[in-house]
Amino acid sequence: MKNPIEVIKGNIPSKSNSYRIVNNRLVKSPKMLAYEKLFMLQCRKYRNMNIESEFRFECVVYYDSKRPDLDGSLKAILDCLQKLKAFKNDNKCVYIKALKFKDAKDPRIEFRITPIDKWDYSGKFFGELE
Repeated sequence: MKNPIEVIKGNIPSKSNSYRIVNNRLVKSPKMLAYEKLFMLQCRKYRNMNIESEFRFECVVYYDSKRPDLDGSLKAILDCLQKLKAFKNDNKCVYIKALKFKDAKDPRIEFRITPIDKWDYSGKFFGELE
């Protein structure tokens, strides 16, 4: 059985552009702080799930433009999920499937986390893990 799909409304900032150094400390931008707050308010299905096993992360990101990088957003999403205790540590993510689209009227992310109790990798990859 697959876990539910969670939808978070709002335009996610890229993590790589959301930090600056102030007094030798890494500080989040106001835009990233606002998005984290929005994420925390909306995310309910995976809150406090505390997944300890390795897991699979599938995500579709709908941006308000084609400019943002998908990879920076993925890290920001995983950081938000770890902060609300969806899983113990994002280093347990062993599989990511992600897509990027433009939806200027309704930017959002849709994602699913699936715990993996037994990882059976046959040595094949492309097309084999669908």
